[in-house]
Amino acid sequence: MLFYEPLFLFLFGPAVYLIYLFFGEVRARRAVILLAASVAFYAWSEPVFIFLVFASVGLDLYVAQKIAALSEQKPRKLWLALGVVANLAILVYYKYTGFLALNFDALLKALTLPGINIPQIALPIGVSFIVFEKITYLVDVYRGVTAPARRPLLYGLYVFFFPKLLAGPIIKYHDIARQFEAMPHADVDDFIVGFSRFMLGVVKKLLFADTLASGADLIFAHDVSSLGFAEAWAGVLFFTFQIYFDFSGYSDMAIGLARMFGFRLLENFNMPYVATSITDFWRRWHISLTSWIREYLYFPLGGNRRGEARTYLNLWICFFASGIWHGAAWTYIAWGAYNGVFLVLDRLFLVNRLQRLPDWLANVIAMIIVIVGWTFFRATSLSQAGALLALMATPWAHASAPLAIPPEYVVVALIAAAICVAQRLSLSVKDFNWGRAAQRYALASNSALSMLFLAALAKGLADPFKPFIYFRF
Repeated sequence: MLFYEPLFLFLFGPAVYLIYLFFGEVRARRAVILLAASVAFYAWSEPVFIFLVFASVGLDLYVAQKIAALSEQKPRKLWLALGVVANLAILVYYKYTGFLALNFDALLKALTLPGINIPQIALPIGVSFIVFEKITYLVDVYRGVTAPARRPLLYGLYVFFFPKLLAGPIIKYHDIARQFEAMPHADVDDFIVGFSRFMLGVVKKLLFADTLASGADLIFAHDVSSLGFAEAWAGVLFFTFQIYFDFSGYSDMAIGLARMFGFRLLENFNMPYVATSITDFWRRWHISLTSWIREYLYFPLGGNRRGEARTYLNLWICFFASGIWHGAAWTYIAWGAYNGVFLVLDRLFLVNRLQRLPDWLANVIAMIIVIVGWTFFRATSLSQAGALLALMATPWAHASAPLAIPPEYVVVALIAAAICVAQRLSLSVKDFNWGRAAQRYALASNSALSMLFLAALAKGLADPFKPFIYFRF
């Protein structure tokens, strides 16, 4: 079930919200309503996998109680290891079994040995986000950052809370535990602010991301040998803007829906395409994943406490792991390793060099690095990525046959680029804030947003639905 589908917009969403408002006078009842709605929301798409999630939720609760009850470090670590391994086993089985088997089969055939059968395992929606959040709960309890959930109901709600369930933001248990215990009742302000944010997300997804996706698909589906310099850059730029408007659009919808129910989720994007270095980019892009990696992987590896060489290795390992987390393919692994290299280069010398340049020039250089990375991310294979990058570095390369790109794709891409440029320019205006500007001109901004929202819904009903990019993760 997608947030912008008629089933959600006109039936599921309004029904759940009205039930929550009118039958949720008691705090415990609000939790029950939200949990039941969240389970139903997920079961609509994953009716089988949901039972495995229930079982793992029960294991998490048991393991957390064991960790909290013990005083000796060794048994506490063993229970934590059990919980973490059990959760990672779910992720590895569903997400990586086919990839590992495929590569093992290729290795056997290269050695002229009989191959193996490649298992076909369906990837459950949102499995990576669910597993990462469940691990944060166990680690938080082990560290003493939070106590075990007072009631299974509250932990179940943390896992299944439907606004963020399918594609984040990744919520750390200690960031949301008090809100779930308090179960705030939504007011009129929550509805207005939340629904405005939800509408913004729908506009980003349907008017921008889906149109840009059609442009990217058009070019990436072509034989690279028939493309030229302009087509290669067009395809990668289409995807560069698509993934930003798609993923930030989902985050806007999730944050907006949560706010409508009275909850505050942390921001997940902060104008990432204004970044002046790769380090700056990762402080602004998918903030919840970056902070998760820092707290639950980088620090346990030693962070920057074991010397410069180990710090560089830890940084690279973290983003190599990020590539693996994003998908079971060599293209994602290459993308993660590539970002890790530039984060190390940033720490070695690159940030200092970029800081000496005008901000706009540092931004251009950082964006070129990011765009090259997105080429690996979007490509269907390393060979396609390499061929596209070769074309992008060859201005005299021309397509062997004309490729007709519909003008509406180009117009939307130019508007998307203009929005990102406006974000960059806004940083030069003292004390400027987009949120405050929207409030100051509330009538105009809300009217424009409402019209764009209606246009987005019309487009969504007329065109085939395109799932969010991060659903596969």
